[in-house]
Amino acid sequence: MSTPSNLDGVLAQWGERLFYPANRIVRSRTPKLTAVGIQQRAQAIRQRIHATVVRRAPQVMVKVTGGGRGMGAIAAHLRYISKGGRLPIEDDRGLTHEGKESLHDLVDQWRLGGSRIPEKSERREAFNIMLSMPVGTKVEFLQRAAREFAKAELSNHRYVMVLHTHQANPHVHLSVRGEGRDGQRLNPRKEDLRRWRETFAERLRGWGIEAEATSQVTRGTRHRNERVWERKTTVRRERRPAGEVPLPKGMRSQALKSWVEIMRALAASPEMSDRQLAQSIHQYVERMPAVQAIVRHESKHRNLPGMTRSQPIVPTLERKGPEMER
Repeated sequence: MSTPSNLDGVLAQWGERLFYPANRIVRSRTPKLTAVGIQQRAQAIRQRIHATVVRRAPQVMVKVTGGGRGMGAIAAHLRYISKGGRLPIEDDRGLTHEGKESLHDLVDQWRLGGSRIPEKSERREAFNIMLSMPVGTKVEFLQRAAREFAKAELSNHRYVMVLHTHQANPHVHLSVRGEGRDGQRLNPRKEDLRRWRETFAERLRGWGIEAEATSQVTRGTRHRNERVWERKTTVRRERRPAGEVPLPKGMRSQALKSWVEIMRALAASPEMSDRQLAQSIHQYVERMPAVQAIVRHESKHRNLPGMTRSQPIVPTLERKGPEMER
């Protein structure tokens, strides 16, 4: 069995690769974690694993839905998200604007505040962001978390936010002025969206709402419609020898390897809770869409020449006794 210190090191190493792939750049001057630091990092990884594979915490959605190329488009979006002024608009100062007249004044403030925004522009003068959670989420806490998110991530910009509760999933619309107070322009990239999801999930958890920001790669899926991955696999299958198995590529392959390494380490732990968590990971990974697609492929071609595998896709865990039962 693994010693606690060795186990924490494995969890910290592979957990970082699994949940924080953007932080895997190694710098020579980066200080090494102390034993206490590694223990704390490992415990945080355990908590994320438990939330993902056991509690199945809801995944937050942070999406850039577009942006206004000029004041005409920005004003139209503000009218849309506020339902023509019927819904309250909260700005970055915490002030609330209600009614058509107040909405008109807000548009003028955006047009003239900082560099003047022309009626039409070749560039995006504002970005539209949506923060969403599944049905049943307490809307007052969703709004508070969105407010904290905006203050943390968009403090250099003017922005407004509107809460929508009339659709199935409660969500908050944010409209953010492209030019910052210091003249720097907002330019959301993939790594920014990843960080925004993490920040939003953290703020939700601070209000007692179960929320996770696990990537689709980590969850073993690619799109909400998971059949897309299978369709692409089917297309490629025609160009392969009969016995070749379509394994996940790139980041998905690395994520699967990380899950397996974490599972093996937890299964060898002296702690019953760790071994039970390993069993939960095993069941979770076996049900991943990518893994299921491979299993279906092998089952379909089981009797074809060359279709043999010395090791299963997901290693089988040996039971150590009744304590492994869930």
